[in-house]
Amino acid sequence: MAAKITVIGSFAVGMTIRTPSLPVFGQTLLGSDFDMGPGGKGSNQAVAAARLGADAALVAYLGQDALAGIAHDLYVAEGVNTRHVCSLAGRATGVGFIILNTEGNNFIILDMGANEALDAAAVDAAGARIGESDVVMAVLEVPVAAAMRAMELGRAAGARTILNPAPAKTLPPAIFPMIDVLTPNESELRILLGLAPDDPRSSRVLAGMLRDRGVGTVVVTLGRAGALILGEGMDMMIPSLPVQVVDSTGAGDAFNAGLAVALAEGQDLPGAVRYAVACGAFACTRLGVVPSLGRRAEIAALIQTREVRS
Repeated sequence: MAAKITVIGSFAVGMTIRTPSLPVFGQTLLGSDFDMGPGGKGSNQAVAAARLGADAALVAYLGQDALAGIAHDLYVAEGVNTRHVCSLAGRATGVGFIILNTEGNNFIILDMGANEALDAAAVDAAGARIGESDVVMAVLEVPVAAAMRAMELGRAAGARTILNPAPAKTLPPAIFPMIDVLTPNESELRILLGLAPDDPRSSRVLAGMLRDRGVGTVVVTLGRAGALILGEGMDMMIPSLPVQVVDSTGAGDAFNAGLAVALAEGQDLPGAVRYAVACGAFACTRLGVVPSLGRRAEIAALIQTREVRS
C-alpha cells in the first residue's frame, strides 16, 4: 500500500515573460518567450510526492476562474487526491507575474489570491484524511493558522509532521513543539529566529536555537553542500550529489517531497535526507519546476549512477 502524505499548501499559476530590460513606471515594453504554468509550493510538493509513488493529497484553495483549470488538469494527470482542493467564489486563483531581463534578473509580483483564505477550518475539514496519513506537510505560502493547525492535527493523529517554512516569517512559539521535522534553507533559518538573512552565526548553532524552541529535528538545506541534520542525539551532514545544474528553482520542493516519502515508507532520518538530497539534485538538472520533479525510477537511476562513480 502506498504511503499516505497530506500537504496543506498553495497553488499559483506562474506567468513569465522576457524583456530586454526591466520596466520603469509608465513604460511599455515588447517581450518574448511567454510561459505559463502551475506552481505554488504546496502543489509542487504534492505532485512531487505522487510522482515518487505516494498516495498524495493536497488541501488548498483555488478561485473560480480559468486559472483554476490548470490546477485541476495537473492533479488529474499526476494522480493527486483533490478531495480537499476547494474553489472559492469571489477570490482569484493565486498568480505570479515574473519579468526576466537578458541578464537573468527578475521582477516579480505575486497575488496569492484564494490561498490567503485557507484557514484552520479548512484544515479541520480534511481531518479524516490527516488522521489516516503517514506524513502531514505544510508550507508558509498559506496563513500561519492553517499551517499550525496542520501540525497540530498531524501530531494528534500520530503522523510525522514536516513544516517547510517557505517563505519564512515569524511564527508563534506554540507551533514549534508540534513540528517533527523543520526544513529551512540558510536564510529561512535565520528569519525564523528574527535575525537578518545573512546573520554570520553558523547554521548549526542557529538550528540548535530552533531545537531549543521545541522542534524535533531541524534539517537545513545547504544547496551544493547538501543538508545538515540536527536532532535528538543526531548532528550530521549529508553531502549533495554532484549534477550539472540547469535550474535550481524546484529543488526545495523536490527535497521536501522526497523527505516525506522516504519517512512515510519507514526510512530512518539520515536515509530519508539522503533520498531527499537526491530528489533535490535531480530537480536541478531540468528547466522549470513541475518538469523537474523526478519520478521514482529517475531518482533511483541517479542514485545508482552516483554510487557506481563513487
